[in-house]
Amino acid sequence: MTSATRHFVLAAGGTGGHLLPAFALATELDRRGHHVALVTDERGAKIPGKPAFLPAHVLPAGRMGKNPVALAKALSAIWKGRAMALRLFESFQPACVVGFGGYPALPALLAARSARIPTVIHEQNAVLGRVNRYLAGRVDAIATAYMEVEKLDPKLWPKVHRVGNPVRPEVLALRGEAFPAFSEDSLFRVLVTGGSQGASILAEVVPDGLAMLPPALRHRLQVTQQCRPEDIEAVRARYAGHQIPAELGTYFEDMAGRLAETHLFIGRAGASTIAELTAVGRPAILVPLPIATDDHQAVNTREMVKAGGARAIRQTGFTPKELAKQIQTMALNPGALANAAHAAWNCGLPNAVKDLADLVEGFGGVPLMDVIRVEGMPQATSTTQALAREHAE
Repeated sequence: MTSATRHFVLAAGGTGGHLLPAFALATELDRRGHHVALVTDERGAKIPGKPAFLPAHVLPAGRMGKNPVALAKALSAIWKGRAMALRLFESFQPACVVGFGGYPALPALLAARSARIPTVIHEQNAVLGRVNRYLAGRVDAIATAYMEVEKLDPKLWPKVHRVGNPVRPEVLALRGEAFPAFSEDSLFRVLVTGGSQGASILAEVVPDGLAMLPPALRHRLQVTQQCRPEDIEAVRARYAGHQIPAELGTYFEDMAGRLAETHLFIGRAGASTIAELTAVGRPAILVPLPIATDDHQAVNTREMVKAGGARAIRQTGFTPKELAKQIQTMALNPGALANAAHAAWNCGLPNAVKDLADLVEGFGGVPLMDVIRVEGMPQATSTTQALAREHAE
Protein backbone atom coordinates (compact mmCIF):
# COMPACT_ATOMS: atom_id res chain seq x y z
CA MET A 1 0.00 0.00 0.00
CA THR A 2 1.41 3.36 -0.96
CA SER A 3 0.27 6.55 0.73
CA ALA A 4 1.36 9.97 1.86
CA THR A 5 3.68 10.28 4.83
CA ARG A 6 1.80 10.25 8.12
CA HIS A 7 2.64 10.13 11.81
CA PHE A 8 1.92 7.15 14.08
CA VAL A 9 2.32 6.69 17.83
CA LEU A 10 2.93 3.22 19.25
CA ALA A 11 2.23 2.70 22.96
CA ALA A 12 3.54 -0.35 24.80
CA GLY A 13 4.33 -1.64 28.27
CA GLY A 14 7.95 -1.96 29.30
CA THR A 15 8.49 -5.67 28.61
CA GLY A 16 9.88 -7.44 25.56
CA GLY A 17 6.56 -9.16 24.94
CA HIS A 18 4.87 -5.81 24.36
CA LEU A 19 7.78 -3.94 22.80
CA LEU A 20 9.16 -6.43 20.26
CA PRO A 21 6.02 -6.32 18.08
CA ALA A 22 5.94 -2.54 18.50
CA PHE A 23 9.53 -2.31 17.27
CA ALA A 24 8.68 -4.52 14.30
CA LEU A 25 5.70 -2.36 13.34
CA ALA A 26 7.76 0.81 13.77
CA THR A 27 10.39 -0.55 11.40
CA GLU A 28 7.77 -1.45 8.78
CA LEU A 29 6.02 1.93 9.03
CA ASP A 30 9.38 3.71 8.78
CA ARG A 31 10.19 1.63 5.69
CA ARG A 32 6.94 2.86 4.17
CA GLY A 33 8.01 6.47 4.71
CA HIS A 34 6.04 7.35 7.83
CA HIS A 35 7.18 8.99 11.06
CA VAL A 36 6.79 6.92 14.22
CA ALA A 37 7.11 7.67 17.94
CA LEU A 38 7.04 5.31 20.92
CA VAL A 39 5.26 5.83 24.23
CA THR A 40 6.37 3.57 27.08
CA ASP A 41 7.73 3.67 30.63
CA GLU A 42 11.30 4.12 31.87
CA ARG A 43 12.02 0.39 31.69
CA GLY A 44 10.72 0.16 28.13
CA ALA A 45 12.82 3.10 26.97
CA LYS A 46 15.96 1.17 27.94
CA ILE A 47 15.11 -2.25 26.46
CA PRO A 48 17.65 -3.41 23.84
CA GLY A 49 16.46 -3.62 20.27
CA LYS A 50 14.72 -0.25 19.93
CA PRO A 51 15.31 1.06 16.39
CA ALA A 52 17.64 4.06 16.31
CA PHE A 53 15.10 6.17 14.39
CA LEU A 54 12.36 5.63 17.00
CA PRO A 55 12.10 8.37 19.68
CA ALA A 56 10.80 7.11 23.03
CA HIS A 57 8.53 9.27 25.19
CA VAL A 58 8.26 8.15 28.81
CA LEU A 59 4.84 8.61 30.40
CA PRO A 60 3.82 7.89 33.99
CA ALA A 61 1.40 5.00 34.33
CA GLY A 62 0.18 3.34 37.48
CA ARG A 63 -0.63 -0.34 37.87
CA MET A 64 -4.25 -0.83 38.87
CA GLY A 65 -4.89 -2.87 42.00
CA LYS A 66 -7.35 -3.43 44.83
CA ASN A 67 -5.48 -1.46 47.48
CA PRO A 68 -7.30 1.92 47.74
CA VAL A 69 -4.12 3.93 48.30
CA ALA A 70 -2.27 2.24 45.44
CA LEU A 71 -5.32 2.62 43.20
CA ALA A 72 -5.51 6.35 43.90
CA LYS A 73 -1.83 6.75 43.03
CA ALA A 74 -2.29 4.71 39.86
CA LEU A 75 -5.24 6.78 38.70
CA SER A 76 -3.29 9.97 39.39
CA ALA A 77 -0.34 8.70 37.33
CA ILE A 78 -2.63 7.61 34.47
CA TRP A 79 -4.32 11.02 34.43
CA LYS A 80 -0.94 12.76 34.38
CA GLY A 81 0.24 10.48 31.58
CA ARG A 82 -2.91 11.19 29.61
CA ALA A 83 -2.28 14.94 29.84
CA MET A 84 1.32 14.46 28.68
CA ALA A 85 0.15 12.30 25.78
CA LEU A 86 -2.33 14.97 24.69
CA ARG A 87 0.49 17.50 24.53
CA LEU A 88 2.55 15.07 22.46
CA PHE A 89 -0.34 14.53 20.07
CA GLU A 90 -0.79 18.29 19.61
CA SER A 91 2.72 18.58 18.22
CA PHE A 92 3.11 15.16 16.56
CA GLN A 93 -0.45 14.93 15.16
CA PRO A 94 -0.67 11.15 14.74
CA ALA A 95 -2.99 9.62 12.20
CA CYS A 96 -3.43 6.65 14.52
CA VAL A 97 -2.31 5.49 17.97
CA VAL A 98 -1.54 1.78 18.34
CA GLY A 99 -1.50 0.09 21.73
CA PHE A 100 0.37 -3.15 22.44
CA GLY A 101 -0.84 -3.73 25.97
CA GLY A 102 0.70 -3.06 29.36
CA TYR A 103 -0.22 -0.26 31.73
CA PRO A 104 2.09 2.34 30.07
CA ALA A 105 -0.09 2.07 26.95
CA LEU A 106 -3.24 3.10 28.81
CA PRO A 107 -2.68 6.88 29.14
CA ALA A 108 -1.80 7.22 25.44
CA LEU A 109 -4.89 5.33 24.27
CA LEU A 110 -7.16 7.27 26.62
CA ALA A 111 -5.66 10.51 25.32
CA ALA A 112 -6.17 9.42 21.72
CA ARG A 113 -9.80 8.64 22.37
CA SER A 114 -10.27 12.04 24.00
CA ALA A 115 -8.62 13.74 21.00
CA ARG A 116 -10.71 11.68 18.52
CA ILE A 117 -7.61 10.09 17.03
CA PRO A 118 -8.15 6.61 15.53
CA THR A 119 -6.96 3.78 17.78
CA VAL A 120 -5.90 0.17 17.27
CA ILE A 121 -4.82 -2.36 19.89
CA HIS A 122 -2.70 -5.43 19.21
CA GLU A 123 -2.99 -8.46 21.49
CA GLN A 124 0.00 -10.80 21.40
CA ASN A 125 -1.45 -13.55 23.60
CA ALA A 126 -4.38 -15.94 23.34
CA VAL A 127 -5.98 -14.20 26.33
CA LEU A 128 -6.85 -10.52 26.05
CA GLY A 129 -4.65 -8.64 28.52
CA ARG A 130 -6.13 -6.46 31.21
CA VAL A 131 -5.36 -3.10 29.62
CA ASN A 132 -6.48 -4.28 26.17
CA ARG A 133 -9.59 -5.75 27.77
CA TYR A 134 -10.45 -2.36 29.22
CA LEU A 135 -9.79 -0.60 25.91
CA ALA A 136 -11.28 -3.15 23.49
CA GLY A 137 -14.75 -1.63 23.44
CA ARG A 138 -13.33 1.87 22.98
CA VAL A 139 -10.91 1.40 20.08
CA ASP A 140 -11.55 1.31 16.34
CA ALA A 141 -9.85 -2.00 15.56
CA ILE A 142 -8.46 -5.01 17.45
CA ALA A 143 -5.55 -6.96 15.98
CA THR A 144 -4.97 -10.47 17.34
CA ALA A 145 -2.33 -13.16 17.01
CA TYR A 146 -4.56 -16.19 17.57
CA MET A 147 -7.68 -17.62 16.00
CA GLU A 148 -9.37 -17.73 19.40
CA VAL A 149 -8.78 -15.10 22.09
CA GLU A 150 -10.19 -15.61 25.56
CA LYS A 151 -11.79 -12.72 27.48
CA LEU A 152 -12.63 -10.97 24.23
CA ASP A 153 -16.31 -10.01 24.13
CA PRO A 154 -17.89 -11.74 21.10
CA LYS A 155 -19.82 -8.55 20.41
CA LEU A 156 -16.51 -6.95 19.42
CA TRP A 157 -15.72 -9.53 16.71
CA PRO A 158 -16.75 -7.22 13.86
CA LYS A 159 -13.66 -5.10 14.47
CA VAL A 160 -11.23 -7.99 15.05
CA HIS A 161 -8.45 -8.69 12.56
CA ARG A 162 -6.20 -11.70 12.96
CA VAL A 163 -2.80 -10.51 11.79
CA GLY A 164 -0.43 -12.60 13.90
CA ASN A 165 2.49 -11.54 16.06
CA PRO A 166 5.37 -9.78 14.27
CA VAL A 167 8.76 -11.48 14.54
CA ARG A 168 12.29 -10.25 13.92
CA PRO A 169 13.32 -10.09 10.24
CA GLU A 170 16.33 -12.35 10.81
CA VAL A 171 14.01 -15.03 12.22
CA LEU A 172 11.40 -14.60 9.49
CA ALA A 173 14.15 -15.05 6.90
CA LEU A 174 14.46 -18.68 8.05
CA ARG A 175 10.90 -19.56 7.06
CA GLY A 176 11.92 -20.64 3.57
CA GLU A 177 14.71 -22.89 4.79
CA ALA A 178 14.24 -26.62 5.27
CA PHE A 179 14.14 -28.25 8.69
CA PRO A 180 17.72 -29.31 9.52
CA ALA A 181 18.47 -32.89 8.50
CA PHE A 182 17.83 -35.34 11.31
CA SER A 183 18.70 -39.01 10.97
CA GLU A 184 19.81 -41.86 13.21
CA ASP A 185 23.42 -40.72 12.76
CA SER A 186 23.10 -36.91 12.98
CA LEU A 187 23.55 -34.65 15.97
CA PHE A 188 20.41 -33.96 17.97
CA ARG A 189 20.44 -30.21 18.60
CA VAL A 190 18.25 -28.95 21.45
CA LEU A 191 17.67 -25.29 22.27
CA VAL A 192 16.47 -24.37 25.77
CA THR A 193 15.35 -20.87 26.77
CA GLY A 194 13.13 -19.50 29.51
CA GLY A 195 12.20 -16.08 28.28
CA SER A 196 14.21 -12.90 28.72
CA GLN A 197 15.25 -13.82 32.27
CA GLY A 198 15.65 -17.58 31.90
CA ALA A 199 13.80 -20.02 34.15
CA SER A 200 15.24 -21.95 37.09
CA ILE A 201 12.84 -24.87 36.56
CA LEU A 202 14.48 -25.52 33.18
CA ALA A 203 17.91 -25.42 34.82
CA GLU A 204 16.77 -27.99 37.35
CA VAL A 205 14.91 -30.40 35.09
CA VAL A 206 16.32 -30.32 31.56
CA PRO A 207 19.87 -31.66 32.17
CA ASP A 208 18.57 -34.61 34.19
CA GLY A 209 15.76 -35.26 31.72
CA LEU A 210 18.15 -35.35 28.78
CA ALA A 211 20.39 -37.72 30.74
CA MET A 212 17.48 -40.18 30.96
CA LEU A 213 17.17 -40.52 27.19
CA PRO A 214 18.18 -43.84 25.63
CA PRO A 215 21.78 -43.98 24.37
CA ALA A 216 20.65 -43.69 20.74
CA LEU A 217 19.54 -40.11 21.47
CA ARG A 218 21.67 -39.11 24.45
CA HIS A 219 25.00 -39.75 22.73
CA ARG A 220 24.04 -37.46 19.85
CA LEU A 221 22.91 -34.50 21.95
CA GLN A 222 24.22 -30.99 21.43
CA VAL A 223 22.51 -28.59 23.84
CA THR A 224 22.32 -24.80 23.89
CA GLN A 225 20.69 -23.48 27.06
CA GLN A 226 19.96 -20.01 28.37
CA CYS A 227 20.33 -19.80 32.15
CA ARG A 228 19.91 -17.28 34.90
CA PRO A 229 23.29 -15.98 36.11
CA GLU A 230 22.75 -17.61 39.50
CA ASP A 231 22.00 -21.00 37.90
CA ILE A 232 24.63 -21.26 35.20
CA GLU A 233 27.46 -22.94 37.14
CA ALA A 234 25.16 -25.55 38.65
CA VAL A 235 23.76 -26.33 35.19
CA ARG A 236 27.27 -26.57 33.78
CA ALA A 237 28.19 -29.08 36.47
CA ARG A 238 25.08 -31.17 35.78
CA TYR A 239 25.79 -31.43 32.07
CA ALA A 240 29.43 -32.26 32.75
CA GLY A 241 28.37 -34.97 35.15
CA HIS A 242 26.07 -36.45 32.51
CA GLN A 243 28.76 -36.07 29.81
CA ILE A 244 26.37 -34.11 27.59
CA PRO A 245 27.94 -31.35 25.44
CA ALA A 246 26.24 -28.07 26.29
CA GLU A 247 26.79 -24.41 25.48
CA LEU A 248 25.41 -22.23 28.26
CA GLY A 249 24.88 -18.48 28.46
CA THR A 250 22.71 -15.87 30.11
CA TYR A 251 21.99 -14.23 26.76
CA PHE A 252 22.64 -15.25 23.15
CA GLU A 253 23.08 -12.54 20.54
CA ASP A 254 22.49 -14.73 17.48
CA MET A 255 19.31 -16.48 18.55
CA ALA A 256 18.11 -16.70 14.95
CA GLY A 257 21.25 -18.62 13.96
CA ARG A 258 20.78 -21.03 16.84
CA LEU A 259 17.12 -21.52 16.01
CA ALA A 260 18.09 -22.30 12.41
CA GLU A 261 19.99 -25.44 13.42
CA THR A 262 17.63 -26.52 16.22
CA HIS A 263 15.79 -29.85 16.04
CA LEU A 264 13.79 -29.38 19.26
CA PHE A 265 13.00 -26.34 21.41
CA ILE A 266 12.28 -26.60 25.15
CA GLY A 267 11.05 -23.52 27.00
CA ARG A 268 8.32 -21.14 28.02
CA ALA A 269 5.25 -20.28 25.95
CA GLY A 270 5.39 -16.52 25.63
CA ALA A 271 3.72 -15.00 22.58
CA SER A 272 6.97 -13.96 20.91
CA THR A 273 8.49 -17.41 21.45
CA ILE A 274 5.56 -19.18 19.82
CA ALA A 275 5.44 -16.67 16.98
CA GLU A 276 9.10 -17.37 16.19
CA LEU A 277 8.75 -21.15 16.49
CA THR A 278 5.80 -21.17 14.11
CA ALA A 279 7.41 -18.69 11.72
CA VAL A 280 10.45 -20.94 11.35
CA GLY A 281 8.75 -24.28 11.91
CA ARG A 282 10.41 -25.83 14.95
CA PRO A 283 8.86 -28.51 17.15
CA ALA A 284 8.71 -27.68 20.84
CA ILE A 285 8.10 -28.89 24.35
CA LEU A 286 6.48 -25.94 26.07
CA VAL A 287 6.34 -25.32 29.82
CA PRO A 288 3.92 -22.41 30.42
CA LEU A 289 4.85 -19.94 33.14
CA PRO A 290 2.40 -20.83 35.94
CA ILE A 291 2.17 -17.27 37.31
CA ALA A 292 1.41 -15.67 33.94
CA THR A 293 -1.61 -13.37 34.17
CA ASP A 294 -4.85 -15.25 33.44
CA ASP A 295 -2.67 -18.32 32.71
CA HIS A 296 -2.20 -16.88 29.22
CA GLN A 297 0.93 -18.90 28.40
CA ALA A 298 -0.98 -22.17 28.80
CA VAL A 299 -3.66 -20.84 26.44
CA ASN A 300 -0.95 -19.73 24.01
CA THR A 301 0.12 -23.37 23.56
CA ARG A 302 -3.28 -24.71 22.49
CA GLU A 303 -3.17 -23.93 18.78
CA MET A 304 0.36 -25.26 18.27
CA VAL A 305 -0.32 -28.38 20.36
CA LYS A 306 -3.59 -29.10 18.56
CA ALA A 307 -1.81 -28.86 15.22
CA GLY A 308 0.82 -31.37 16.35
CA GLY A 309 3.72 -28.93 16.40
CA ALA A 310 4.30 -28.96 20.15
CA ARG A 311 3.69 -30.73 23.41
CA ALA A 312 2.81 -28.82 26.57
CA ILE A 313 3.79 -29.85 30.10
CA ARG A 314 2.44 -28.01 33.12
CA GLN A 315 5.24 -26.94 35.45
CA THR A 316 3.78 -29.05 38.28
CA GLY A 317 4.28 -32.13 36.10
CA PHE A 318 7.56 -31.05 34.52
CA THR A 319 9.91 -33.72 35.83
CA PRO A 320 13.05 -35.26 34.25
CA LYS A 321 11.12 -38.49 33.66
CA GLU A 322 8.19 -36.76 31.94
CA LEU A 323 10.51 -34.63 29.82
CA ALA A 324 12.47 -37.69 28.68
CA LYS A 325 9.22 -39.47 27.86
CA GLN A 326 7.96 -36.60 25.69
CA ILE A 327 11.29 -36.19 23.89
CA GLN A 328 11.39 -39.89 23.05
CA THR A 329 7.87 -39.71 21.64
CA MET A 330 8.95 -36.89 19.34
CA ALA A 331 12.53 -37.82 18.46
CA LEU A 332 13.07 -41.59 18.45
CA ASN A 333 11.47 -41.68 15.02
CA PRO A 334 13.36 -39.10 12.92
CA GLY A 335 10.30 -38.53 10.75
CA ALA A 336 8.20 -37.52 13.76
CA LEU A 337 10.29 -34.43 14.43
CA ALA A 338 10.11 -33.34 10.81
CA ASN A 339 6.32 -33.83 10.83
CA ALA A 340 6.00 -31.77 14.02
CA ALA A 341 8.17 -29.07 12.47
CA HIS A 342 5.87 -28.90 9.46
CA ALA A 343 2.82 -28.71 11.74
CA ALA A 344 4.41 -25.83 13.64
CA TRP A 345 5.27 -24.10 10.35
CA ASN A 346 1.65 -24.33 9.25
CA CYS A 347 0.63 -22.34 12.35
CA GLY A 348 2.90 -19.44 11.39
CA LEU A 349 1.63 -16.09 10.16
CA PRO A 350 4.66 -14.71 8.31
CA ASN A 351 2.89 -11.57 7.04
CA ALA A 352 2.01 -10.34 10.53
CA VAL A 353 3.96 -7.09 10.48
CA LYS A 354 2.82 -6.21 6.95
CA ASP A 355 -0.81 -6.97 7.74
CA LEU A 356 -0.65 -4.99 10.97
CA ALA A 357 0.95 -2.06 9.14
CA ASP A 358 -1.76 -2.23 6.47
CA LEU A 359 -4.39 -2.13 9.20
CA VAL A 360 -3.05 0.93 11.02
CA GLU A 361 -2.06 2.64 7.77
CA GLY A 362 -5.70 2.40 6.71
CA PHE A 363 -6.57 5.16 9.16
CA GLY A 364 -5.88 8.76 8.28
CA GLY A 365 -7.10 9.50 4.79
CA VAL A 366 -7.34 6.24 2.83
CA PRO A 367 -9.85 3.37 3.04
CA LEU A 368 -9.01 0.76 5.62
CA MET A 369 -7.47 -2.32 4.01
CA ASP A 370 -9.11 -5.49 5.23
CA VAL A 371 -6.37 -7.91 6.30
CA ILE A 372 -6.59 -11.54 7.40
CA ARG A 373 -9.99 -12.16 8.94
CA VAL A 374 -10.72 -14.87 11.46
CA GLU A 375 -12.71 -17.66 9.82
CA GLY A 376 -16.22 -17.76 11.19
CA MET A 377 -16.14 -14.22 12.52
CA PRO A 378 -18.52 -11.63 11.08
CA GLN A 379 -16.75 -9.80 8.26
CA ALA A 380 -18.15 -6.32 8.98
CA THR A 381 -15.43 -4.72 6.87
CA SER A 382 -17.82 -1.91 6.07
CA THR A 383 -17.99 -1.02 9.75
CA THR A 384 -14.26 -0.47 10.11
CA GLN A 385 -14.07 1.25 6.74
CA ALA A 386 -16.80 3.62 7.85
CA LEU A 387 -14.85 4.36 11.03
CA ALA A 388 -11.77 5.14 8.96
CA ARG A 389 -13.75 7.47 6.69
CA GLU A 390 -15.32 9.16 9.72
CA HIS A 391 -11.92 9.91 11.21
CA ALA A 392 -10.56 11.02 7.84
CA GLU A 393 -13.35 13.54 7.58
